[in-house]
Amino acid sequence: MFVHHVFFWLKSSNTPEDIKNFETNVSTLKGIKSIKMAEIGKPASTDRPVIDTTYSYSLLLLFESLADHDSYQIDPTHLQFVADSSHLWDRVQIYDSVSL
Repeated sequence: MFVHHVFFWLKSSNTPEDIKNFETNVSTLKGIKSIKMAEIGKPASTDRPVIDTTYSYSLLLLFESLADHDSYQIDPTHLQFVADSSHLWDRVQIYDSVSL
């Protein structure tokens, strides 16, 4: 498995409509065929020193292979999401991993 975990820090100046648009736009990614599993979330209410809850949203995607991930990166739906939403975030951090 190839795991692609994306964390978004949205701008504090975003309006409630901006936030709704982000949520709608990021949800479109679930329709990309190369994705085996997709989960969109917000920080949990856990509170321990090792937990970073400073991000606004996370996107967890599982792929069967690196090739499927690479296909996702150039998929028109993904490219449209970035074009429509990148102005809404201050920072994006990505962690990719492969199964042992």
